[in-house]
Amino acid sequence: MHKPSRILLKKYFDEHNFVASDIESFNSFIENELQKIIEENRVIEPTIIPHNIDEFKIRLDKIWVTKPEITEADGSKRPIFPIEARLRKISYAAPVYIEVSAHINGIQRESFTTQVGSLPIMLKSNFCHLNKLNKDELTLKGEDPDDDGGYFIINGSERVLIDVEDLCANKFLIHKASIGPSKFVGKIFSEFGSFKIPHTMERMKDGMFYLTFTRVKRMPIVMIVKALGLTKDEDIMKFVTGGEQNDMVFVNLLEFVDVKNEEEALDWIAKRIGITQSKEIRVDRMKEIIDRYLLPHLGTKKEDRILKAYNLCKYLKKYVSVVKGDRTTDDKDHYMNKRVKMSGDLLADLFRVNLKVLIGDMLYNFQRIVKRGKFPSIKVVIRDKLLTSRLYSSMATGNWVGGRKGISQRIQRINYLECLSHLQRVVSPLSTTQENFQARELHCTHLGRLCPIETPEGTNIGLRKNLAIMAELSVHSDEEKIINSLKNLGLKTII
Repeated sequence: MHKPSRILLKKYFDEHNFVASDIESFNSFIENELQKIIEENRVIEPTIIPHNIDEFKIRLDKIWVTKPEITEADGSKRPIFPIEARLRKISYAAPVYIEVSAHINGIQRESFTTQVGSLPIMLKSNFCHLNKLNKDELTLKGEDPDDDGGYFIINGSERVLIDVEDLCANKFLIHKASIGPSKFVGKIFSEFGSFKIPHTMERMKDGMFYLTFTRVKRMPIVMIVKALGLTKDEDIMKFVTGGEQNDMVFVNLLEFVDVKNEEEALDWIAKRIGITQSKEIRVDRMKEIIDRYLLPHLGTKKEDRILKAYNLCKYLKKYVSVVKGDRTTDDKDHYMNKRVKMSGDLLADLFRVNLKVLIGDMLYNFQRIVKRGKFPSIKVVIRDKLLTSRLYSSMATGNWVGGRKGISQRIQRINYLECLSHLQRVVSPLSTTQENFQARELHCTHLGRLCPIETPEGTNIGLRKNLAIMAELSVHSDEEKIINSLKNLGLKTII
């Protein structure tokens, strides 16, 4: 290697860490994602409340994490460093505090800060005691100065969260169907908070376009678009074909030409999915289903319906052009259509599910005491051990939410290179027992992102990969910031 190249590479690794992307992901989780999860579950309303009260609400306001500490047997608290956690076989974790308030008949009565659990802290992250220490200081603290961090210490053992490669959410992808009545199938996984709802678009032999999501099985797309508020056939044709006449779309519009308004469309769909109450109830329930479960990433409010209609027309436009042969199907193995879930994303999934369990437990304890004729303080009904034990359990066993296994693994400290390799591993959620030839193959988009050589032999070949030595992963960016910057560059809103 030429001397300038060697100097450049040395300079790069002096300033960049091998696991910098993972550490950045964890920092982003604590600094931004935790508060977003709290906002998703901000207001909690118990169903059983004391008789003399009209309305009672519990509000979760602010959440923050401090630096790792330990509570000794005598109740005293003090900071803990990783070496002590390893030697004493305890977890390197920091307390999580939350601001909780109680509102009776709209008036705030009780407000306090409480610890809701402990969160394992990634070594060398912004919340770790080792952050920004120099080599001499690290040696004094009993650490290897060349250790990159990027892992956790749970019950004394060093564990790493393996990055998971998955199909991109909120992106409409079309592939050729191997079985079934439809030649092509369009799919989008709409992700919003704890929801991840698959939507499927098909064209049956009768020439009709159908959409499937949650309870709504194979429903004509034209009816769903009309139920969302885009009722004029002329407008639907304009958004799908750009104003040109298209026989495929025309046949679909002709079939439901009699339906003139939203309510008729909602009622028609409600009857088809088996809602049997009176018309008003049918329409209301259908509105609720459409708001909550149809493309929730675009919004879950009434005013977001028209935006969903425009997007469905956009997806249909893409599907029609694939059926006509004007454009090709999407390549699922192209890295543009993939996302890598790092430590921060995986912990966000875990925390979101377990916070819901904590809220459920809190409601149960509150309502149980109310049934006895008492009115408890919220401080009494929060069990901080519940969240901690559930987080530790997943981190210690590797069993994650959604039935995934092997997400958390014990670091292999055979040698330094083996350890680095383990910290940069990327796994695919596909089954190792099935063939999946295309998923296992080396794709041209892996260049510079994934190592083309390092993969095991046997059933895991091509499914367990490693990041390239200089690969960097960007953390999920704020959509509003991007849209605002595009608007400043001259992007116009069509609605």
